[in-house]
Amino acid sequence: MRLHPSNCGIFGERLLVDSSRGTMKLRVSLLACIVSVLGANGHSSLAQEPATPIPQEDSNYIDAQGTSHITRVIPLPKTISPEAREYLTHPVYHPGPNATLAEIRAATDAMQAHDSALNRALYPVKIESSTIGGVPVRVITPVDPIPADKTDRVLINLHGGGFTTDSGSLTESIPIAHLARTKVIAVLYRLAPEHPFPAAVDDSVVVYRELLHTYEPQHIAIYGASAGGILTAEVAVKIKQLGLPMPGALGIFTGSGDFSKLGDTQAMYSVTGLAGRMSAPKEGVQWISPYVGSTDPKDPVLSPLYADLHGMPPTLFLTSTRDMMLSGTTILHRAFLRAGDEAQLVVFEALPHGFWYEAGLPESREADELIAQFFDVHLGASKR
Repeated sequence: MRLHPSNCGIFGERLLVDSSRGTMKLRVSLLACIVSVLGANGHSSLAQEPATPIPQEDSNYIDAQGTSHITRVIPLPKTISPEAREYLTHPVYHPGPNATLAEIRAATDAMQAHDSALNRALYPVKIESSTIGGVPVRVITPVDPIPADKTDRVLINLHGGGFTTDSGSLTESIPIAHLARTKVIAVLYRLAPEHPFPAAVDDSVVVYRELLHTYEPQHIAIYGASAGGILTAEVAVKIKQLGLPMPGALGIFTGSGDFSKLGDTQAMYSVTGLAGRMSAPKEGVQWISPYVGSTDPKDPVLSPLYADLHGMPPTLFLTSTRDMMLSGTTILHRAFLRAGDEAQLVVFEALPHGFWYEAGLPESREADELIAQFFDVHLGASKR
């Protein structure tokens, strides 16, 4: 069973995962998606026969409002690794529809402890707790000595977790520190709903300012996944607004740059792709409202799509075809291109949101190696 604490709920009607054939049979109404970072849509989702029959044939009806009512029978893809194929057949677990924020955070901590143990077995690192400018951080360094040409650079990780939990300060940092042979500083920024926007941005900027006393800006990269991918773009915009020197590179992995509207793939996928519960659409509800708070959703720092993006550092965008944030990632990538920035987009096949958290997948190794190589190139270090 895959453990995936629910900080996202994507709507729909019915899903059956046939483990024997790996075929997913899905019926959804494509209208909108509201992500509940407080776990209101969390649940247990296990492979089982549905209460009512699922249609066995494809169909599509578009109503007068342009809403698509779709039935699709989606076979397990043959275009991915055997490990990824098996991964897609696993049922997923969520804390439950009435889980408290404390329970969701505890489940997320347990997930990260499990995943980071697997990562450390593959990618040996040292982990220390510290503070930078009063902000708590984790310092992740490779066990092997850092090469001389990489001692003058550092990577800043802004973790995922829907802005309400920490799902990635270790999971996102361990493989990269090892593969890039570079120190990673994972920022444990303040979480919503106790601390809505701009608390996470402010904490991240504090860490960046402090590191500028030790490292040249062109030798610093900032990266993150999911909420951390969103936060990476927000922090880059804030750094520019403050007139600070820009970092040498950015990594926006399954992110978004617009809190004022939802992307197409948020109406098609859950946080676990085609698995997991899909909740009813709720129009007029602010996406990740505990983080947005009372801020205008089109604020240019909160939603960098509305900011001046000229002069952003070279940026790697990473997503996948069953990622609920595929739309958000590609829309922001195009905005970087329109601004004349150097921006590379890599889209993996058939895998869900943040699949690289699953350390054993060949695709996860490939994604982590792409990230490490990108930073090698753009922070001026020699290639491994």
